[in-house]
This record gives sequence, structure tokens and C-alpha cells, in this order.
Amino acid sequence: MRAEIERLVEEIKQSVGLLRRHLDVEKSTVRLAELNKLAEDPNLWNDPQKAQKLMQERTSLEDALSGIGKVEQELEDDIGMIELGEAEGDDGVVAEAEAALKNLKKEVARRELEALLSGEADRFDSYLEVHAGAGGTESQDWAQMLLRMYTRWAETHGFKVEYLEESEGEEAGIKSATIQVSGHNAYGWLKTEAGVHRLVRISPFDSNARRHTSFSSVQVFPVIDDSIKIDIKESDVRVDTMRSGGAGGQHVNKTESAVRLTHIPTGVAVVCQAGRSQHKNRAQAWDMLRARLYEMELKKREEKAAADQAAKTDIGWGHQIRSYVLQPYQMVKDLRTGVQTSDTAGVLDGELDEFMAATLAQRAFGTATGEIEDVD
Repeated sequence: MRAEIERLVEEIKQSVGLLRRHLDVEKSTVRLAELNKLAEDPNLWNDPQKAQKLMQERTSLEDALSGIGKVEQELEDDIGMIELGEAEGDDGVVAEAEAALKNLKKEVARRELEALLSGEADRFDSYLEVHAGAGGTESQDWAQMLLRMYTRWAETHGFKVEYLEESEGEEAGIKSATIQVSGHNAYGWLKTEAGVHRLVRISPFDSNARRHTSFSSVQVFPVIDDSIKIDIKESDVRVDTMRSGGAGGQHVNKTESAVRLTHIPTGVAVVCQAGRSQHKNRAQAWDMLRARLYEMELKKREEKAAADQAAKTDIGWGHQIRSYVLQPYQMVKDLRTGVQTSDTAGVLDGELDEFMAATLAQRAFGTATGEIEDVD
């Protein structure tokens, strides 16, 4: 085989080896057998929530294990095709198999990233909050653009999106919004988006067509299930109720009572106004509060907790994780990984996988970060 093809084959083999070790194939195979046995229990669906989580874990493991086998078989087949083509002097067959190898390398890279989503909470659904920074209408419009971006990303990946809270801006956009994104590994992917996002553009609200810089923050925390125990003293929580009428957002219920819970020791506050009853909103708010406190505990256990929390302390200069420049040129660049693209329209329409994948890889393997010049 040509040196280039041999190098490609070796890279794929090394990646498959890393994937097998990361997944711990032997341990995962044993766990899958346990899940298959539990799935045969006729009483499983007496607890629908528990059953659903079990089936999700089972599907995930099946996909991961069968995926490794499929990759190894395809690699063997492609090598065989190349050897056959070279023996018969058929360059067309060799070129076709080489192209298949390149696609296989991309598939292995994708599966490596999926394997990285093995954190304690990665498999859970996710809450995502967007908050406009200082700057009035400009930042509120930018917050709405971000909310649409994440909604589009979720829909493209087949995730379910539910609006839990939305507060409209005075003239345009939103002051804040909270959505729940439901789907396998939703939190694992979206956690890479937490931080401050910066926009540079010609303002549509400025009659002099001047360039403006706006900031909005994104916070992400997992939707936890009954397997995660978070004890909260009711005496530590202040409960406020209010009517959801008025500027309550186009996606949420505006006629029933909303509930805000504030955890006094930490200052964490959550709001839910999507339900048709105060009782439902209160229950949802308690789930959100438990999730927020759990997410805080997770971050304390991570080496980068300090940096993540610092990014949330101020929605402005020096704290942004990504910059979206629409004027004087088109560029979206992640300051953590250096990943960039000129397809700003695609990114704002939810094409975020490249950014998410790079951040996951950086956390796992430590890639270089990039710098971005200021545009004022």
C-alpha cells in the first residue's frame, strides 16, 4: 500500500484502540447484558421514568459497542479492497477504498467524541438559560438570536425543546429565557456552550448605522432524575408567585401564575411560568432548583470550576467564550479552542457541532486555545 494509505490505516487503528479503552468494552459488555435482563422484566414499565432512562442507557451502549465492531469490519473490508485493487492494477478500486477510509476516519472521530460524553450527568436532558447583558435593546435582541440558535441546533438533532420561562425586552428581543432540551446526551453537548457570547454588528436599532458590541450569557445545567439525590431545606428557599400576564414571552403561558424559587444560601434563583397551573410551575421550579444546585456541585469537582464560574460573574468584556463578528467582516471564533468559521449565517442557524466537538476534545485531550482580535 502507498505510504499515505498506510498512515491513514494506522491512524484509524490507533483511534479504534483509544475508543475501545475509553469505552472499556469488557465492562460495557457486562453492563449491557445486565440492562438486557432488566428490560425483560414485565414490571419494568410500572415506573415509566425509570424504564425510559434504562432503555436510553441500553440503546447508548448498544450503539457504542456495535459501532466499534462496525468500524473494525469496515476497516478490514477497505484494506482488502485496496490490496485487491493494487494486485489487479485497478486504480479506481483503490481510490474508492481510500475515500471510504477517509470517511471511516471521520466516523471514528465522531464516535470518540460521543465516548467523551461519559460524565456523571452528560446523558441527562438539559436546561439552558439565556440572559441579556448590559446594553438594553441591543443585548436583548442578541439574547433572542442566541435562543433561536440553540433551538435550531436542538431541533436539527431531533431533540425536544420546551419553553419554561421567557421575559420579553422593552422594544425587541428578550431579557431572559429558559428552555428544556430533551434527548440523549443533551447536557453533555450543551454544557460546552456555557459562558458569555459576544456579538459585533451594525446595529439595526441605530439610525446612524454604527457598529455595536453586545453581550449575552448562556448557562446550562442538567435535568436530574431520581437517581441523583439533592437535599434542600425548605427554610432555605424563598418562594415568590406572580401573574404571568404582560410581557411573558410568546412561547409561555401568560395567564396562569408563575413561580420563582430563590435558594438563599447560594443566591440561585429559578423561574417557571410555562405550566397551566401554579402547582405544575412550582413542581417544575423545584426540579430546576435541584438541577442548578447539582450542576454547581459538579463544577466544584471539576478542575476548571473556577474558570467556568468566573465566566458567569460578568456579562461583558474579558469573559466571553466566543465572538460573533458580522461587521466589518464575517467570522465566528471560539476563544477557548481557536475554532473559527466565516459561515456566520450557518452558526446562527444552529450549526454548532464543530465548536462543541472542539471544546469536548480540549477538555479531554488539552488542545491549544486561540486568541481573537478586538473589533470596535
